[in-house]
Amino acid sequence: MSAIGYKRPSSSATKDQKPKVFVRAARGKVQKIVRERYLRDDIPCQSKSCPLCLSKLPTDSNGNALEPILSEEPFFLEKFGRHYLIPDTNVFYHCMDALEHPSNFFDVIVLQTVLSEIASKSIPLYNRIKRLCQEKTKRFTPFSNEFFSETYIDKLEGESPNDRNDRAIRAAASWFTGHLAGLGLKVVLITNDRRNAEIAAEQGIQTSTLKDYVQYLPDFEVLLDMISAVADATAANEKAAAETKAIYDPHWSTSRMLTCIKNGEVHKGVLNVSTYNFLEGSINVPGFNKPILISGREYLNRAVQGDVVCVQILPQSQWKSEAGEIASDDEDVLVNASAEPDASRSIDLETPTSKKAHPTGKIVGILKRNWRPYVGHVDNTTVAQSKGGSQQTVLLTPMDRRIPKIRFRTRQAPRLLGQRIVAAIDTWEATSRYPEGHFVRALGEMETKEAETEALLLEYDVQHRPFPKAVLDCLPQEGHNYKVPEDKSDPLWKNRKDLRDLLICSIDPPGCQDIDDALHARVLPNGNFEVGVHIADVTHFVKPKTAMDNEAASRGTTVYLVDKRIDMLPMLLGTDLCSLRPYVERFAFSCLWEMDENADVVNVSFTKSVIASKDAFSYADAQARIDDEKMQDPLTQSMRILLKLSKKIKQKRMDEGALNLASPEVRIQTDSETSDPMDVEIKQLLETNSLVEEFMLLANISVAQKIYDTFPQTAVLRRHAAPPLSNFDSLQDILQVCKGMHLKCDTSKALAKSLDECVDPKEPYFNTLLRILTTRCMLSAEYFCSGTIAAPDFRHYGLATSIYTHFTSPIRRYADVLAHRQLAAAIDYEVLHPSISDKQRLIEISNGINYRHRMAQMAGRASVEYYVGQALKGGIAEEDAYVIKVFKNGFVVFIAKFGLEGIVYTKSMTNMLEPNVEFLEDKYMLKVEIRDPPKPKIVEVQMFQKVRVRVGTVRDEHSGKQKVDIRLVH
Repeated sequence: MSAIGYKRPSSSATKDQKPKVFVRAARGKVQKIVRERYLRDDIPCQSKSCPLCLSKLPTDSNGNALEPILSEEPFFLEKFGRHYLIPDTNVFYHCMDALEHPSNFFDVIVLQTVLSEIASKSIPLYNRIKRLCQEKTKRFTPFSNEFFSETYIDKLEGESPNDRNDRAIRAAASWFTGHLAGLGLKVVLITNDRRNAEIAAEQGIQTSTLKDYVQYLPDFEVLLDMISAVADATAANEKAAAETKAIYDPHWSTSRMLTCIKNGEVHKGVLNVSTYNFLEGSINVPGFNKPILISGREYLNRAVQGDVVCVQILPQSQWKSEAGEIASDDEDVLVNASAEPDASRSIDLETPTSKKAHPTGKIVGILKRNWRPYVGHVDNTTVAQSKGGSQQTVLLTPMDRRIPKIRFRTRQAPRLLGQRIVAAIDTWEATSRYPEGHFVRALGEMETKEAETEALLLEYDVQHRPFPKAVLDCLPQEGHNYKVPEDKSDPLWKNRKDLRDLLICSIDPPGCQDIDDALHARVLPNGNFEVGVHIADVTHFVKPKTAMDNEAASRGTTVYLVDKRIDMLPMLLGTDLCSLRPYVERFAFSCLWEMDENADVVNVSFTKSVIASKDAFSYADAQARIDDEKMQDPLTQSMRILLKLSKKIKQKRMDEGALNLASPEVRIQTDSETSDPMDVEIKQLLETNSLVEEFMLLANISVAQKIYDTFPQTAVLRRHAAPPLSNFDSLQDILQVCKGMHLKCDTSKALAKSLDECVDPKEPYFNTLLRILTTRCMLSAEYFCSGTIAAPDFRHYGLATSIYTHFTSPIRRYADVLAHRQLAAAIDYEVLHPSISDKQRLIEISNGINYRHRMAQMAGRASVEYYVGQALKGGIAEEDAYVIKVFKNGFVVFIAKFGLEGIVYTKSMTNMLEPNVEFLEDKYMLKVEIRDPPKPKIVEVQMFQKVRVRVGTVRDEHSGKQKVDIRLVH
């Protein structure tokens, strides 16, 4: 019987019923509610040594008894004997990293009481425990103590829920102690609660704190470091903290915050810390057309990037402009400056009526922490080498500059120097300048490819563990030999169209293995064209609510790094059975249009199909074939039809106001054997890139309309909300001041036209740069469930379409899998699975895949940045760059060739004497007086200016890895 999911047992398994009567008042009436709890006597202890419980073991779908989970020969320690472990709730809650250690903590009983408490506190942690229970090597087993007649307890009158749960845990531990005594086996209750341990000891239960227990284990030094600072707190520590002067204001209680939010006295929002100044954050809240600025340590009040906070607005007399200065890498430089509420020297006071003034605020409380494991390195200035293996306090410097340093205690400090490590935050008291945390694990030597890649994946929360056995068990048993049945009477052919005779081909980036889509076009007898987009039929293999489906939903998307790919689906599917490779038959989901000469859609249909792609082209190969007039074969003619129609479709989109925005895209040339970076080049976009994009967009729009028409409350769609006009204020002013141009932003159509007109004949790249900066003013596109917002808000601003979804990449995006299932039901191919019509579940999944999509994008960019740094390592290059932001002490440039931006500090522009710098804020300009003899001079730098820079690399003391070092050539 699993503690994770309880079902009402049959009467034969029921020993007792525990009725409870509640009285509830609703709408002036008193209702009596009776709830019954069914207790069982057939729940096994799961020990392989217990003959009494062998007959109670649950069975699989074939009626075969499942193997017990707990080992026959559990771990032996002299103090505890051969024993199983029962951790209480707080041990799981605060010390999960230690319990997950691969070489320790086996044969662990996870009580249902504990699982229920964890689920109410943290769903992510609950899911980690569930995954741990699925890993057979660790032998963690859930136990349904709340439904077992021998361990169930009633709540006593006046007893708190916490005390009742502690008593339930002791009752279960006591039963296991007696149950296993005759087998020579023991249980150890792991609890850090002194009172709980004392009562348990009086009841004859063997107990230990986690800290005391790990002292006996082989890896005790590492394990002790992994114990949470909260769990390791002692009375002495608490007394010392109480006697220490508070640095920050105390946080408000949750009830006070919620009441004041409801009254409009304070506001709720997510803190976003500036990438240029870690002492400044911003919070978007309803009712303000500009973000609320939070400046200085005192007003940030222990909030961390991504926290959901409660912010109090300051008087208008204290409203300020955004940071005018780049913060130093050494955060200690600004400590004194930020001690007073408005003393952060990176903020300038503005009059309340200034067009650049932002409302300011202070954080009064944290509604939801966004703490996660943080990757960084130990600050070597905090390590005392003379202490040997004794415990000492050190600081972790996170790779993410927006995260404060983390203080933790460790016995392995000298060994951690030069290592890329992971630490977690446990608490941040008002008396401590830094948050307290604990060591999680070491990843390897800094600047090694393996350690830096692992760090990147952890930093962006990319799920990259190997696929568990339960997922791999969902794959077809035939493996790579799986084939489409030859006999069309086979059930797998039911309701599928045979499209194997069509001249279908795929066009993808070079080296693409997970081919999601393929296309065809042909002339119809009536002179119109049939165009088909054929998409990998992933849902033929991935069924709802299976282990593979759950894993794909959890991963959300495939993540593409420079040297590797983190797949959403196992490779057997992604690169073989689902991939629309050439010359083999594949299951597909086809979208078929009839179009006239003007690319107007006459009709559209959808069908499950079987296709046989005739070829797979790279963009460049397809372009060369189309352009080669000697190539007159039917397949080439088909691609020419596609290209001709795609140009007309694109023009129609542009006429409707679709935006042609830009983002920096580079390709890293790597060594084929070592994957070491060799060179960096800008990706060249060809007409064939646009060809594929246009038909994928059209397919997504057509499918979106179909699933919304059929399922108006639960269609999984994608929208891009129109950005507030205030988002463009700064860019509009910069453009007017520096270029004398005007950017119209009233509608996407006006913006598109305006962007086309903003051209500098002297600088061809200016328009591309402007489009890149315009993209940064936009809101992010997001997945949503159609029943949650009004239909007018479905609109995709960037594409200028009233409805949109993702359907064309199901191998690498889970949103597309959902769209496939809904479309299959919409065309009556199959019955809609209940999970795809559950609005609340779809909302949760949509939020999850939005998050995974953002993280995947950032991980990909970080990978490119890392490899660019490696490619430049040891060398110096001179390149053109463009100024995209100006501060008092430096400016940010964008280097088109490398697709990256970096800071040029004014202090780096001189060799000897500190330069005199004049910051002309209204002109977005710096005047830097270089005073070095023998030729002093003045250098002017303004927004959008093209400059020549010298690019090299240096070791970044903050992140601990190579970073691009940019110096102005003047």
